[in-house]
Amino acid sequence: MKSRSALEEQFDRILGEHSAAISRLAYSYEAIAGIREELVQEIALAIWKALPHFRGECSERTFAFRIAHNRALTHVLRRRPPAQSLEELEEVNEPVDPRPHPDEQAALTSQRARLMSAIQSLPLAHSQLIVMMLEGLSYAEIGEVLGITENNVAVRLTRARKALKEAIGVSL
Repeated sequence: MKSRSALEEQFDRILGEHSAAISRLAYSYEAIAGIREELVQEIALAIWKALPHFRGECSERTFAFRIAHNRALTHVLRRRPPAQSLEELEEVNEPVDPRPHPDEQAALTSQRARLMSAIQSLPLAHSQLIVMMLEGLSYAEIGEVLGITENNVAVRLTRARKALKEAIGVSL
């Protein structure tokens, strides 16, 4: 069994390396900023609670995503708000961007909001695959998180991509 300080170091490392990805995953499940932050905190707490039982049978990244995925699913099942329009999402998530070229940044922000809105409108089975793929998880890692084979991941991702293209309005 690991000492408390070793667990704290491992926890800090996992959050340090994967907090941005966890936040993006939470964003795909929750559009309201305050509730999304609560979800991120719930995920961090769940990682902390599960860490003593982590046996290293998968990577820390897969471990963190599995917990984040499960916690986000629980969140969705507890509270599934009605889909918001793109205009509402842009109002709620209006970014403050100090970088140059505000027109380019506005276009990118609009594209991201449109993509996230489309992802959020997908059935849960599709949105979770798309988010993990966008985070760079391999088919094997996605399969580990979801408890399915790599071939099943490939088939489901093909369907999810098609559904996403339709939600965005890209012709096939």
